[in-house]
Amino acid sequence: MTQTLRLGIAGLGTVGASVLRMVARRAEALEAATGRTIAVTAVSARDRGRDRGVDLSGLHWFDDPVDLARSGEIDVFVELVGGSDGAAKQAVEAALGAGKHVVTANKALLAHHGAALARMAEEHGVALAYEASVAGGIPVIKAIREGLSGNAISRVYGILNGTCNYILSRMEAEGLTFEACLKDAQALGYAEADPTFDVEGFDTAHKLAILTSLAFGVEIDAEGVSVEGISAIQPLDLTMADELGYRIKLLGVAQQTAAGIEQRVHPTMVPKASAIAQVMGVTNAVTVDADAVGELTLIGPGAGGAATASAVVADITDVALGLARPTFGQPVPRLASPRRVEMQRHEGGYYIRLTVHDRTGVAAGVATRMAEANISIESIVQRRSAKAASSDPQGLSGQPVPLVLITYAATEGNVREALAAIDRDGLLAEAPQLIRIERE
Repeated sequence: MTQTLRLGIAGLGTVGASVLRMVARRAEALEAATGRTIAVTAVSARDRGRDRGVDLSGLHWFDDPVDLARSGEIDVFVELVGGSDGAAKQAVEAALGAGKHVVTANKALLAHHGAALARMAEEHGVALAYEASVAGGIPVIKAIREGLSGNAISRVYGILNGTCNYILSRMEAEGLTFEACLKDAQALGYAEADPTFDVEGFDTAHKLAILTSLAFGVEIDAEGVSVEGISAIQPLDLTMADELGYRIKLLGVAQQTAAGIEQRVHPTMVPKASAIAQVMGVTNAVTVDADAVGELTLIGPGAGGAATASAVVADITDVALGLARPTFGQPVPRLASPRRVEMQRHEGGYYIRLTVHDRTGVAAGVATRMAEANISIESIVQRRSAKAASSDPQGLSGQPVPLVLITYAATEGNVREALAAIDRDGLLAEAPQLIRIERE
């Protein structure tokens, strides 16, 4: 009889408890698929007394996840602790060093230490599996690493944070402010008490760094990701996007260019007709542009206990089948050093909202500065309230009003240069809003 594959789970939060339930519920199906019994034999968490809604009797309890990782009672260490350092890193290193397979959902750990951990896994002949680290239940890691191995990928981008997508969806649908939507997201459990990691784009950046490595065969370069969040987005921006045929999404974008690899996270205008624009609420989506298949979009639940557990159990199944592939698609020594492309060199269309003083000649002054920076304007819209227009039809009040521009393709450096010149001219009443446009 084939030996049982023994699992040790560190971290018994929502995901860990869901993995326990799923392994038990799907025991017969997993055995039929892999030819061996898969069972949880040991666990580790901070609080023994907490009611997690699962039966822990019969399981060996470890107070220290590092001790669990080294234990002779397990074959696979499932790390669901979280965090880029501390207990999570120490335990994963201990497991790999002891010749244990590792399954993790920890994007921060991989983004910062992925290459070193992958090297350890390869040296010890074990798997380091991480499907659950990006886009929850969407099998995007396997899709890129295995399903698209015959393709040359030119771009991968997506909605990788459900909290941000929920907030932007509510703002658009109901005309609410960012602050009001964030408060609701926190009440519903979609956002943390300190939401900075999500809403300022850092969570998306970690996930994007992992996808970049897989898509382009390069070492993970989390420090090379340019990051902007959604906290500055205002209802007017979503209204203008709608009128112009776009929706605003927080996207992570990795793109191969002649100069190197762009990695950027920022609010983005996407055409309303595109597949990714239809993704609302807490749902995630990833689009891959490849030479053989063209454009491929995967959409599904990006978080939650059941969805994330689905990805964790998929990795456990691969381990049971003996499918220990190179962590990032090829052995670590063969991964190339990425050539960073700074945001100043990014080229594309831009939505620019300027709050300007409502007086004659302002629009002309803005257009002149844009032209001097070699930026062509596709459209320009000045928004004055009905009251202001009726009381001051010639626009001589000097009150702040929004002026919205859509540009044709321009470099980030030129756009920033033009905005600096407009500011020096004294035309701006407040800082400009700049949102990049991602056209298909």
